[in-house]
Amino acid sequence: MNIDNIYEDLQPLVTAGSLKRRESLKNLVYTRMGGEADILAAPVTYEEIQSIYAYAQDHQIPLTILGNGSNVIIRDGGIRGIVLQTSDLSGIGIRDGLLYAQCGAKIIDVSGYALEQKLTGLEFACGIPGTVGGALYMNAGAYGGEVKDVLHSALVIDQNGQLLTLHSDQLQWGYRSSIFATGQYIVLEARFKLLPGDPAAIKASMDELTYLRESKQPLEYPSCGSVFKRPPGRFAGQLIQESGLQGTRIGGAEVSRKHAGFIINADNATASDYIGLIQHVRSAVKHKFDVELETEVEIIGEEL
Repeated sequence: MNIDNIYEDLQPLVTAGSLKRRESLKNLVYTRMGGEADILAAPVTYEEIQSIYAYAQDHQIPLTILGNGSNVIIRDGGIRGIVLQTSDLSGIGIRDGLLYAQCGAKIIDVSGYALEQKLTGLEFACGIPGTVGGALYMNAGAYGGEVKDVLHSALVIDQNGQLLTLHSDQLQWGYRSSIFATGQYIVLEARFKLLPGDPAAIKASMDELTYLRESKQPLEYPSCGSVFKRPPGRFAGQLIQESGLQGTRIGGAEVSRKHAGFIINADNATASDYIGLIQHVRSAVKHKFDVELETEVEIIGEEL
């Protein structure tokens, strides 16, 4: 796989300036760590995504979708093939009675737009830092709400490179999972079914959730957010706290003293530090409580 040849082949398929080679991904993810992408493409239209996807399929080149990197750890060796970053596809609006949002729009911004339009249902998302595509991929949720509760349908690219609309009941929703985790589809756009609401009540709810998030979470440090899924009938953070792990470090990665469910990049951590600490936490909780913690964060890329 010749990176320079791929770069030259892709140039005519995308908007000028939206293609880079051997590009560091550290500043594109919330953890602020990880290696390089062989090729980084930032398409600005759905057609460009289709073209990149078709090229990758035809040439058997790995293709990785990256939103704003809020729930992902990229290993120190980086990502081979093409990384397709969706952040330039960020449109939000109203169409046919549904609120639509492109895959690279931040779900926080979609929640704010719903407030502006006096629509209720997305208040729970006002503090979720991911993109719309990422939110659908993992059925993002907080404070009792989940994407599946309000999604009407999604515009996707299927395995043949064709545009297709999937309705919510086709998306195999689970706890922090959906059909998109299978890799069969790429999310282009989400359509949400929301209800008219009282703007004052919507804003009050969002203000309360924002306060809860800011007061409890270590937002002053780089992190991937909540690392672990909630075990049945338990709370991951409580199990970690009761295992005496807060403040535990490997390299520059540390179990947050503010919220045990978070691992922070406290001092120039590497992805190896971070993943090593995740493994240590899982092992300690398993030993003390016989509970297997599952990661919520996606870990991708190559070892050094």
